[in-house]
Amino acid sequence: MSFSANALKFYIDGQWVDPVGSATLDVINPATEAPFMTIALGGKGDVDRAVAAAREAFETWAFSTREERLALLRRVLDEYNRRFEDIARAVTAEMGAPIDFARDAQAWAGRAHMEAAIKALEDFTFEETRGTSRVIMEPIGVAALITPWNWPLNQIVCKVAPALAAGCTVVLKPSEIAPASGLIFAEIMAAAGTPPGVFNLVNGNGPDVGQVLAEHPGVDMVSFTGSTRAGILVAKAAANTVKRVAQELGGKSANIILPDADLASAVESGVRGCFSNSGQSCDAPTRMLVPADRHAEALEIARATAATMVVGDPLAPATTHGPVISDVQWTKIQRLIQTGIDEGAVLVTGGTGLPEGIDKGYFVRPTVFGGVTPDMTVAREEIFGMVLSIMPYGSVEQAITIANDTVYGLANYIAGKDIEQIRSIARRLRSGTVQINYPEWDVFAPFGGYKQSGNGREYADYGIHDFLEIKGVIGWG
Repeated sequence: MSFSANALKFYIDGQWVDPVGSATLDVINPATEAPFMTIALGGKGDVDRAVAAAREAFETWAFSTREERLALLRRVLDEYNRRFEDIARAVTAEMGAPIDFARDAQAWAGRAHMEAAIKALEDFTFEETRGTSRVIMEPIGVAALITPWNWPLNQIVCKVAPALAAGCTVVLKPSEIAPASGLIFAEIMAAAGTPPGVFNLVNGNGPDVGQVLAEHPGVDMVSFTGSTRAGILVAKAAANTVKRVAQELGGKSANIILPDADLASAVESGVRGCFSNSGQSCDAPTRMLVPADRHAEALEIARATAATMVVGDPLAPATTHGPVISDVQWTKIQRLIQTGIDEGAVLVTGGTGLPEGIDKGYFVRPTVFGGVTPDMTVAREEIFGMVLSIMPYGSVEQAITIANDTVYGLANYIAGKDIEQIRSIARRLRSGTVQINYPEWDVFAPFGGYKQSGNGREYADYGIHDFLEIKGVIGWG
């Protein structure tokens, strides 16, 4: 099943068009290791065509009214809801997400971000008067949107929706290893009657499409989500044309479980949070910090929690966790698990190799390490798989120090009962997000990182701001 009749085409200037070249890529289902569709891969000629279409459309879309933009986003939301099951099925095929998780988290995220962008645009203030000056926020121009494979709809919608709300036109490059949901999203944009050139999609790899977009003189902004390594390359490619670059990159989030927390509940929730999406979330709480005198108890709770997880066929009703995205990721995770063992971390459960009873697919054993110290590789590198490092601390001050001792700054977590203490700690953590006692996700909160986790913020009105330029008209009256 290909999931899209347009897999060998690109969506440019309101039409599905043939690519300039003939390169293709088989897309692998990570649960079966077999290809399930073939997509076209673009190059410079395709990027030039898409950017030209976006530049021409910008001359009109930039001056569209709030009502026109809202009408489009509402039509997109309607079409998204109509294709909701198709999206979920595509995510299951392209990244191995269990079907219920694909519906309730992956496809849901795209819907939630579209709804949030609509609400944000309804209330957004684009102009204000300061003294005798008028401050006007205007769309920055053509935005290149480069999105990852791990939360495909989350990242597509939380870039596309605010960009269009701001009055920008866009060229989207989804991940080439999880492109099915992106192609469906382009079909949604077409069905919603998006004006030609306002939204364009070109599939391709990083060097041939992503880098070309980043360095393209016709692109005014790049919004990129992916690894810190790739983000650095995007920023360097964009530097020669001094375009704006917004980046949401890697993470190594700490989860501080305070002495007054309900340890059983906090550890269980922390394990489930770390292993959600098969551990493939940039803000996953991968470093669990527990009081040293309860370290052994925490390890047993974590072991028991991991034992409840069913790794296997994404379409089987009992499955809770699917595979990781690719053989490359699987091999990296295996190397890092072995490194943890070699460096002396206590292997509480899991380990290298495939889970018992599985002989095919990129499945990882839910793995928990105890006795992890801040200098160990598993405490410092982003693993992006179901691997949790539990670290004992002697004092809350030490826990804060450990949490901040990382090149990343995307998210941190705190579990405890004393809300004033928690709020005080939250102010001292160097990260773009702090989650208290495992709350429901808030698509109206800003999302983005400090340090090497990136720059800029996404979601709702924060996302719209990132796609705007600020003009001061002095002497307005």
